[in-house]
Amino acid sequence: MRESQFWTLIQDEFGSANAGVIAASLELPELNATAQDALAQGVDPKIVWAAVCDLHDIPAPQRLGKDIPPRDTDAL
Repeated sequence: MRESQFWTLIQDEFGSANAGVIAASLELPELNATAQDALAQGVDPKIVWAAVCDLHDIPAPQRLGKDIPPRDTDAL
């Protein structure tokens, strides 16, 4: 997972206004750091996202992000 995908997932789950606050201030016990600090330290974004999800009891299917319908390519 890329860091950009982490930010997309956290914004989709918590909203753009809350995502930054959660990432910057919420201590993740598994990592002994906030999400933002863990990412800055080079922790894999997938591990950081899993820690955020575990702390908030986010169900496994919901951890994958929003379903985005495929584009209609027949309209061309």
